[in-house]
Amino acid sequence: MTVEDTGRRAGGRRRHRDRATVPAGPQQPPWRTLRRPYEPVRAVSDDQLEAIHQASLRVLAETGMDFLHPRARTMWADAGADVQGDRVRMDPALVDSLVAHAPTTFRLHARNPARDVEIGGDAVVFSSVASAPYVGDNAGGRREGNAKDFQALVRLSQTLNAIHVHGGYPVEPTDIHASVRHLHATRTLLTASDKAVSAYSLGAQRNIDCLEMVRIARQVDDETLERETSIHTVINASSPLRLDHPMLEGVLEYSARNQMVIVTPFTLAGAMAPVTLAGALAQQNAEALAGIAFTQLVRPGAPVVYGGFTSNVDMRSGSPAFGTPEFMKAALVGGQLARRAGVPYRSSNVCAANAVDSQSAYESVFSLWGAVMGGANLVYHGAGWLEGGLRSSFEKMVIDADLLQMVAAFLQPLVVDDASLAVETIAEVGPGGHFFGTQHTQDRFRDAFFAPMVSDWRNFESWEEAGSPTALDHAARLAGELADGYEQPSMDPEVLAELDDFVARRVAEGGVPTDF
Repeated sequence: MTVEDTGRRAGGRRRHRDRATVPAGPQQPPWRTLRRPYEPVRAVSDDQLEAIHQASLRVLAETGMDFLHPRARTMWADAGADVQGDRVRMDPALVDSLVAHAPTTFRLHARNPARDVEIGGDAVVFSSVASAPYVGDNAGGRREGNAKDFQALVRLSQTLNAIHVHGGYPVEPTDIHASVRHLHATRTLLTASDKAVSAYSLGAQRNIDCLEMVRIARQVDDETLERETSIHTVINASSPLRLDHPMLEGVLEYSARNQMVIVTPFTLAGAMAPVTLAGALAQQNAEALAGIAFTQLVRPGAPVVYGGFTSNVDMRSGSPAFGTPEFMKAALVGGQLARRAGVPYRSSNVCAANAVDSQSAYESVFSLWGAVMGGANLVYHGAGWLEGGLRSSFEKMVIDADLLQMVAAFLQPLVVDDASLAVETIAEVGPGGHFFGTQHTQDRFRDAFFAPMVSDWRNFESWEEAGSPTALDHAARLAGELADGYEQPSMDPEVLAELDDFVARRVAEGGVPTDF
């Protein structure tokens, strides 16, 4: 039975729950919010950081940035920027004054209050994979994104406690027409899961529709919705130095209504940015600051996140490379730049591997360490990313979730007190003994160490007797078991009816135009 089959089976069940509890199936740590007890790593000195920042301000003042939206250009001109055609040049003092309005922390509300998360400070939040055009599992292979797999991945993301929020569509359901895709996909996200959701900024009406669906699901009025940030969107700069019309409409709609915007330049060194990391980071920072400043021009105090995505390309082929030493260094410095700007920071768990193999594992580990130790408050694509973002993988999602739980265990503060120091127990055992049978061990053995779902710690003989299962074998089995254990979160029937009525009405109206 494939993961797809088990996901379909689980989809027919109507079990309900209201709290963030451990679902049936494989044992995993409970859903929990995370704090970073360590100081983020500083990859460059204060002087070097300031040099990058000042270079970014010089780029914005001298070269400027294209804003491909007439209303945005008018707003910049009214604020005192130099606007010539599409190009906007900004005085450093104007940029700094606008960025200063952005909040350092804020709360992102889910329809289930137990799933609310804090963004900023020392909080660490993991999202699921998003935006892949292809999907795959070991049984069914690689295939185009479709509604059936989309729904199964949403259910798997809901079941995995390591995932705090949805980063978007875990795979594009390309068999649903683009004009109404956002309506059907967001309905699935809001009914099959109770975690916070995202919307794509591909024109204003999509943002408006998705925000209204979240309002219905949360059963709050417009005033409360504007007070309580309830949805997030990613605004990608079309690097180098350009923000296009659909992205800017996302800022205009969501920042105006106090919703979360993540400004993420797509700066790949050697392709869309200078080949040197310092130059790529200067450009990333310029584009991020311009986007963040614009959110505050729309509404001072609107929640915004500095997104870092700088990596390199394989100069032999031009293909993006992720999970590299360059990506890791850029993630560390990106965190420093975000902290200098005084806003939360987003990074990613990414890899360029084409299979769930050792490359996908070590590149993800490198990406995660750069993100987590760089001070990322939100780690996008936390579980399930393959092929440089072209494919979502069921097995990779399970393996990554295990890795995220390992990171979560690493982030738990070390307890040092009389009981944990265990001086009396050491004296009890004495030289040459062992601690397996001591009361100190027996009282704590269940919680002493993190117990992964995927890792196989049997000795070689017992592992061989079991058929020599690989991590991929374990992950495929676990994905099916997790699908079997899926419990659909409850939604009041009247709320569901209101949500369905809205979707049906908007579908009947034709959804949104698909030409920009």
